[in-house]
Amino acid sequence: MEKTKGMFSARMITITAVLLAICIASQFFKNLSIFITGPIINTCIMLTVLLVNLPCALALCIITPVTAYFIASSPVMMAVPGILPLIMLGNAVLAVCTHFLVKPAVSGSGKIISVKSVCMAFVSAAAKGLVMGLTISLWLLPTFIPEQSPLRGKLGVFQMTFGLFQFITALIGCVYVFILLIPLRKTMEAKN
Repeated sequence: MEKTKGMFSARMITITAVLLAICIASQFFKNLSIFITGPIINTCIMLTVLLVNLPCALALCIITPVTAYFIASSPVMMAVPGILPLIMLGNAVLAVCTHFLVKPAVSGSGKIISVKSVCMAFVSAAAKGLVMGLTISLWLLPTFIPEQSPLRGKLGVFQMTFGLFQFITALIGCVYVFILLIPLRKTMEAKN
């Protein structure tokens, strides 16, 4: 939303750090529901793209799956650690799509919520869900969870979690972003 000269100013690092702290705090609720943690992390990734820059958002994309692994690792993450880079990839797809699709649609003095910005947010969420669905749900989990593993019986649940649910949590995150951008833009314009 704002153009600055340096790639990593103190303000940018501070905003990124605050959003990372929110992501980490939300991960303590991961075992309650993916629909608590997922939207918060997706919101923070998108806000980092929109308020800071793409490189800082990509840092969040890499850090948050690692912190999730240590804070509230699921049995499937323990059984198939190769899932971490693919979660990072899915998050990165959301960040890149937000940068190239959503950011131009909400930048400037026009409306934040418009048909174009909503469509671009939907496409960004769908891209994340599709990438994670194809790589994790349809390839990684069926390939690397052994037939004799008790986790194999929950394969359908895992596939839903890393496919459709990723799309849904990204969509919810998009809604949160639109809600938060309205007052954030007013605050930022008032400071300038």
